[in-house]
Amino acid sequence: MTDACETVCCGPGYASPAEAMRAPREKLLYTVALYIGTGIQKPDYLATIDADPESATYSQVISRLEMPGIGDELHHMGWNACSSCHDDATKERRYLIVPGVRSSNLHIVDCAADPKAPRLHKVISGDEIKAKTNLSAPHTVHCLGSDIIISMLGDAKGEAPGGFLHINEDFEIVGRWENDLGAMKFNYDFWYQPRHNVMVSSEWAAPNTFMPGFDLEEVGHLKYGRELHFWNFEEKRVEQSMYLGEDGLVPLEVRFHHDPDSHHGFCGAALSSNIIHWYKDADGRWIWEKIIDVENERHPEWPIPLPGVISVILISMDDRFLYFCNWLHGDIRQYDITDPSNPKFTGQVWMGGLLNKAPEVNGRKITGGPQMIQLSLDGKRLYVTTSLFSTWDNQFYPEIRTNGGCMVMVDCDTESGGMSINPDFFVDFGKEPNGPARCHETRYPGGDCTSDIWV
Repeated sequence: MTDACETVCCGPGYASPAEAMRAPREKLLYTVALYIGTGIQKPDYLATIDADPESATYSQVISRLEMPGIGDELHHMGWNACSSCHDDATKERRYLIVPGVRSSNLHIVDCAADPKAPRLHKVISGDEIKAKTNLSAPHTVHCLGSDIIISMLGDAKGEAPGGFLHINEDFEIVGRWENDLGAMKFNYDFWYQPRHNVMVSSEWAAPNTFMPGFDLEEVGHLKYGRELHFWNFEEKRVEQSMYLGEDGLVPLEVRFHHDPDSHHGFCGAALSSNIIHWYKDADGRWIWEKIIDVENERHPEWPIPLPGVISVILISMDDRFLYFCNWLHGDIRQYDITDPSNPKFTGQVWMGGLLNKAPEVNGRKITGGPQMIQLSLDGKRLYVTTSLFSTWDNQFYPEIRTNGGCMVMVDCDTESGGMSINPDFFVDFGKEPNGPARCHETRYPGGDCTSDIWV
């Protein structure tokens, strides 16, 4: 094992969220980077970033694993094993599954042989996935014990509702995971909580709708989602669909508490800029409520008030703090959710955004807004990137084509709450060797706050 590998959990996961919080500090970050949308004819790649403050290459990209083809649009990714199978000594959190949303290719990346320079292990082609399952546009990846399931946003032709792809531990296609989609109209993110026999999935839009860019009229034409779906996890079928209406326009990221006994969960509704909380009532029925409402802001170049566009949410490992980004407004927020129905606003920082409240951070110009976030296991460091989706980036932040994206680190107060941007950490993807790239989701070798589920 290399020194880098000795600092991370090489087993399948942690026995509990509390154990995860005591893990060593992350020293490497894996972040997807892409050239699609820039005009640069180069493959997207997995960037390895040095996150060790004692290192001479701190906050620098130290290796780049290019994908075999051009035009993948790398987006989200996930591990082959997580804390859902921590009791199985035969499992190892070794491989990252890195999908291309546009190509539907699944890149299986070996991160254990040399954690500082991951290697491509295998590619499952999008054509094979389409032929065998009639699915395309992979998004969220979750370990399911020994197997893996991936939310797929469309059928082979890019139309809704999509479904869920099931692959085994040898990265072979098993088929479609679900038995019955019920009333599901679209697909996006999902999270499962086995002790309650439930999985929750959310809705974006059909790939043919969102890939060309955003058209507000298509929301009115019901081409974007506004429902959450509660699944009977064991039977793999939708049991209840919740219509969120105007309070839940385009519900994206979904998160349960990390505590496997908890029935509380949260969703960020992007366009209506609300946080939705769901839970079981005294009779065991799933219900929802709006707990945070981000006010729209006037903007001189917009005919309507500018929505925040909550593009991502995240819950700290101890289930105390909720974080989310307003991609268009440009702020990252922290709330204490000790009482899930009554969150308390505890912190806020600004970077980029259309409100122009922080056009520069650490002396550098920010193009785009805070988009994807990943929190350290101890809850003290929040890593933030700026790209949402290539066509949407170019539409709302056209300068990103030439300026590229970036990553910053936010220091988080885990005692009383509060946030501040760290002055010593900045990764400028606009200065990558092949030209300005942009960056999206981040993972850590030892697991993180959005990949581990306990059973």
